[in-house]
Amino acid sequence: MNFETLRSYLLSKPAAVETFPFDEETLVLKVCGKMFALLNIHGDPLRINLKCDPDKAEVLRELFPAIIPGYHMNKRHWNTVILDGSIADDEIFSMIDDSYDLVVQGLPKSKRPVSPS
Repeated sequence: MNFETLRSYLLSKPAAVETFPFDEETLVLKVCGKMFALLNIHGDPLRINLKCDPDKAEVLRELFPAIIPGYHMNKRHWNTVILDGSIADDEIFSMIDDSYDLVVQGLPKSKRPVSPS
């Protein structure tokens, strides 16, 4: 998966905003001010940090060698996914969806973005 495809999918999430709060290379995607994805825009291969249910995070790490505990993140709740071509795009999109949904579920109901119908 290339950077533009990944970025486009991340920004397609309702109320998703991209920022560079740490440096000029680390793209952070947020929903209502909360991070749901981080990636180094110059990585080769690209790597993306995604929030994950702790039990599911362990299973994914066992299934895919390209998924490791989240770099510079809470390793119980975040995975780093190395986009080296060993994981199908649909699986990566599903992990992005899960990360976004976990963050949105943690927001007060009044702050949650409305999904387009």
